[in-house]
Amino acid sequence: MGPPTIRSWQDLEVWQKAHEMTLRVYRRVHPFPPEERFRLTDPLCRAAASIPTNIAEGKGRHALGDSLRFLCIARGSTAEVQYLLRLAHDLGYLSKSEYEEFVRGYDIVGKMLNRLMAALRRRHPNTQHPTPNT
Repeated sequence: MGPPTIRSWQDLEVWQKAHEMTLRVYRRVHPFPPEERFRLTDPLCRAAASIPTNIAEGKGRHALGDSLRFLCIARGSTAEVQYLLRLAHDLGYLSKSEYEEFVRGYDIVGKMLNRLMAALRRRHPNTQHPTPNT
């Protein structure tokens, strides 16, 4: 029996993990102080949701370059979320163990994104790909 068939973005393990992490972020930031709503809570939720959103949009694109560009954006959002979680920890809104658990989860998402991007590049070696700086 071969690998599972990927019919939609929902079938991608990286999307599933990113969605799970987004739900965890949304649930955890709920008790943050009200004064942090626009300074930290909303940007953190937006960045977290950006990861599975861009994975889905990338999967929906027919051009490989477009797909890779959206995966690059998702990877950038992963770093953004990690920083915002660090800020939340340093401000005392997340315990060390909560912060470390989030970092582990987002490290997994980042590695999964890197593997997916590398696999797409290997399958289509003659296609021009966006560089990580675009």
